Amino acid sequence: MKNAYFCIPFQGISFMKILVCISVVPDTTTKITFTDNNTKFNTSGVQFIINPYDELALTKALDIAEPAGGTVTVIHVGGAESEPSIRKALSMGATDAIRINADATDAYFVASQIAAVAKTHAYDMILTGRESIDYNGAAVCSLLGEMLQIPSINVITKLDLDGNNVIVEHDIDGGREVLNTTLPFVGSAQKDLCEPRIPNMRGIMAARTKPLQVLEPAAAVSSGNYANFELPAAKSGVKLIDAENAGDLIQMLRNEAKVI
Repeated sequence: MKNAYFCIPFQGISFMKILVCISVVPDTTTKITFTDNNTKFNTSGVQFIINPYDELALTKALDIAEPAGGTVTVIHVGGAESEPSIRKALSMGATDAIRINADATDAYFVASQIAAVAKTHAYDMILTGRESIDYNGAAVCSLLGEMLQIPSINVITKLDLDGNNVIVEHDIDGGREVLNTTLPFVGSAQKDLCEPRIPNMRGIMAARTKPLQVLEPAAAVSSGNYANFELPAAKSGVKLIDAENAGDLIQMLRNEAKVI
């Protein structure tokens, strides 16, 4: 489902303050293992990166803020080991960064920490990725909207501004929908929103001196915990069947796989 609309992107926007929430996740090529009787993720030898959906959110924020001389602050909940990834976000063009010095135990705790910071600043817009690629919870955007009492829209594939008005296109079951709201609001970035920005040498050099503020966590509780982790079952061997023996497939599905 698609509705047509007309909007001059970013028309009439004055100085804007945008907050972008980033998570740091294992690279998709990482071999996943666990320690302590499968209760903790084994970080040994793991290459961490900015969550790809968060890179889309950051790029879109920069596209909106830069033409009008606005600012883009990135915020992350995590330990000091995440700072190289935060510096990458700064090299992409973010103005400054905030790190909440706490383990990101679950989505509710993360959203609580970000909301505590956001309540003390007049951000015009808060953007997140649709989900982190490690936990796939897709909850922080909606939680922030509720905690801050402002509109939230998930899985945005197009975002235009006309003064204080926001027009977004986002994914829904069976298609896409166009919604209108006003600033301030929270949105989560979906693929198709933009192409992620690649840092250039000038940005990399500038990132070294951009401010990165470290804050201690606000009082908040986690909404749950993880008892243990399990890897998916290993893939079994593949059996190939000639087209002329298609009847054998039925017998295998019935007698071996027992799915029919």
